[in-house]
Amino acid sequence: MKTKYPERIICLTEETTELIYLLGAGDKIVGISGFTRRPPESRKTKPKVCTYIDANYEKIKKLNPDYIFAFSDMQAEIVKNLTLQGHHLVLFNQRSIKEILQNILVIGSIIDKKRESEKLVNKYEKRLEAISKKSGELKYRPKVYFEEWFEPMISGICWVSELIEIAGGDDIFPELRNKKNGKERIVTSEKVIKRNPDIIIGSWCGKQFKKNQVKKRGGWDKISAVKNKKLYEIKSSIILQPGPAALTEGLDKLVKLTHSY
Repeated sequence: MKTKYPERIICLTEETTELIYLLGAGDKIVGISGFTRRPPESRKTKPKVCTYIDANYEKIKKLNPDYIFAFSDMQAEIVKNLTLQGHHLVLFNQRSIKEILQNILVIGSIIDKKRESEKLVNKYEKRLEAISKKSGELKYRPKVYFEEWFEPMISGICWVSELIEIAGGDDIFPELRNKKNGKERIVTSEKVIKRNPDIIIGSWCGKQFKKNQVKKRGGWDKISAVKNKKLYEIKSSIILQPGPAALTEGLDKLVKLTHSY
């Protein structure tokens, strides 16, 4: 018997689906998250088997996957239940750019796309270096407050903070970037006001960023970003997905805001 690489894969989050398509193995995917938007063809052709914290276990069983890819502690309960049902899973928990790139290599190895994954990582590394070099030529690095959620206010996760710096900005809460749990990145209005960001970016995990609501926060009229109308939204689908979207389209959005400040 000749052992084969996995042929039937379920992705419980979008970034893994997008990556596998980029590696030329989209045909191996038999199930995806209902929140998947990238690439568009995946949503049109692949069965939806889960949200972010819930899964259709019977549907997954019928799809008979060889491997299931999950992401983060938020999916720990789904992973536990699927494991008890006898499925073969890999749970990723990447939080930094380095870990995102490592994940690409790991997934490439699992699905027999090792060479393709190495080329993709090399491409991203060169891109990140080029943008960082260009950002180094900026005369002024704007201070950036990235808000991942609004009640409570949560600052950006590690890879977002790193991308802000590559794009030429300075995250106003760099000391929180390595806090993996969102609760550990809760900030107060007082702290944001004191650090006085030049730019405010909202990305509210699937909800629309409401600039007027932010402007009305007590004391925020004193913040440079508010006074100068420098409040922007970057969709969570392209910046809070720890995969290709954040390293490409998400980073490009950040560069546009920081380089034009």
